[in-house]
Amino acid sequence: MAKLYFHYSTMNAGKSTLLLQASYNYIERGMATMLITARLDHRAGHNQIASRIGIGAEAESFSPDTDMFEMIKDRLDSGPCACIFVDESQFLNDAQVWQLARAVDDLGVPVMCYGLRVDFQGKLFPGSAALLALADEMREVRTICHCGKKASMVVRMGPDGTALHDGDQVQIGGNETYVSLCRRHWRAAMGERV
Repeated sequence: MAKLYFHYSTMNAGKSTLLLQASYNYIERGMATMLITARLDHRAGHNQIASRIGIGAEAESFSPDTDMFEMIKDRLDSGPCACIFVDESQFLNDAQVWQLARAVDDLGVPVMCYGLRVDFQGKLFPGSAALLALADEMREVRTICHCGKKASMVVRMGPDGTALHDGDQVQIGGNETYVSLCRRHWRAAMGERV
């Protein structure tokens, strides 16, 4: 039976690596997959999913006005597809997560979403909040803080190397911008302003 999955973590936990590996496993067994990523994140190039360890693949992209159900239905109409993989799923909106759930329920295709749970201020992204509410299964992808404890938070660093407290929820960046921390070190970096 098809399910909606949400694999979540903080930055640099290997979500894209896991997505690409899972898709490869299907392809290696002769099954087709569909890869989708956020149009606004093109650090690896447009319509690309890439991992920090150097692997990547072409993908379709979504923007806030993309109908995810119709995109998946169009793909299924063109031939068999064993699984749908969505990277950067924190950038989905509430309606799009419902469209993914409908694709699972009505089209019978599994959808595996990978994304951040919270932003640099410790707040849920809209797509993540909807996935936490609707996903059939959720799995945490773990990474570690500099102290060795599990990192569950992320700080956005300013040019001077200090944690930023304000700003837009979405700012695309990697290791030069974000640092994953345990909650205790996140609180220290944020100066208890939460």
